[in-house]
Amino acid sequence: MRDFAAIDFETANEWPSSVCSVGVVVVRGGCVVDRLYSLIHPEPEYYSWFCRRVHGLGPEDTEAAPVFPRVWERIAPAVAGLPLVAHNARFDEGCLRAVFRVYQMDYPKYVFLDTLAASRRHFGRLLPNHQLQTVAAACGFDLTRHHHALADAEACAAIALRIL
Repeated sequence: MRDFAAIDFETANEWPSSVCSVGVVVVRGGCVVDRLYSLIHPEPEYYSWFCRRVHGLGPEDTEAAPVFPRVWERIAPAVAGLPLVAHNARFDEGCLRAVFRVYQMDYPKYVFLDTLAASRRHFGRLLPNHQLQTVAAACGFDLTRHHHALADAEACAAIALRIL
């Protein structure tokens, strides 16, 4: 696969609509042509201790951030017509659908592909697990800032280029 957009969301709490950051890596012709990252003012607007521990973001980081529709205005043209690729796509697609519902936006027919499922098929039992950092390493990508949305999207793009 040579044309796609890798995407990763981080959430503020247990609600899938509470996206607080997004990273997107656009790949065309097998080359990265664009990287987009934004903090997002989450909805609902509170941070769980668990999510803060995972990604390190809190209300002080996103209080002045744009709401999702403003962020998506910038991302939508970059990903138009491309399949979206995510590691554990069920989570990221669920977030995207949920936040579109919250803001009463019409959801385009995005096609999601999953590098987690692809990793299980490709590597099978050769890996101790199929977590993003493990699969990224197996694909030659050094994921040093795990749970930063752009770093995770970059890792996902590297995986997709290797095994999709």
